[in-house]
Amino acid sequence: MSETLLKVTGLKVAYGGIQAVKGVSFEVRRGELVCLIGANGAGKTTTLKAITGTQPAADGGIEYMGKAIKGQGAWDLVKQGLVMVPEGRGTFTRMSITENLQMGAFVRNDREIDADIEKVFTIFPRLKERRNQLAGTMSGGEQQMLAMGRALMARPQVLLMDEPSMGLSPIMVDKIFEVVADIHSRGTTVLLVEQNASRALGLADRGYVMESGEITMSGEAKALLNDPKVRAAYLGE
Repeated sequence: MSETLLKVTGLKVAYGGIQAVKGVSFEVRRGELVCLIGANGAGKTTTLKAITGTQPAADGGIEYMGKAIKGQGAWDLVKQGLVMVPEGRGTFTRMSITENLQMGAFVRNDREIDADIEKVFTIFPRLKERRNQLAGTMSGGEQQMLAMGRALMARPQVLLMDEPSMGLSPIMVDKIFEVVADIHSRGTTVLLVEQNASRALGLADRGYVMESGEITMSGEAKALLNDPKVRAAYLGE
């Protein structure tokens, strides 16, 4: 069995008196693409925020590469290779595409940054065509590509992706999922949070279903994709 890179145990997160995440446990092993699916408001994004240190966890454990990381800041986690593409892209709108990619490598001090920018451009040829364009003038899909490329510049061991297809046209959704598959095929371990259950489970090795702050189902992605409960709840069948 592959090494467990990310392990979440009994995670609880609250906003004031409202418990948004209620004792969630899951793991991501090296080389996997694992998806976390669920309806809007299920607690998926809150879970990722707790993992990456941008939202305090009330209880539970978070381990990355066998070490407890709960309470560490996002900056330190990025340096360790745990990187998130946030919901809403979060690009630096007044910076160019190239400058955004350089920001993704801000924690690095090696001499291969320019070479890695060119690697990102091979994955996203559209970004190369517009490398000097301001990020804020790009379409939503192009900004999503840029957010993904910027995350790759940190050379992640585990890449967390929060709703990468949200608000995009069907054609752009196809492109984004193609790129997610490509990133995974290049050896990056991926935790994908998605409302688009069909597409996410179609790509993933394993999946977890989250409802009202709890994991209610888990298993091999193909089995979940064919499960009548999942199909009824998330695939409209």
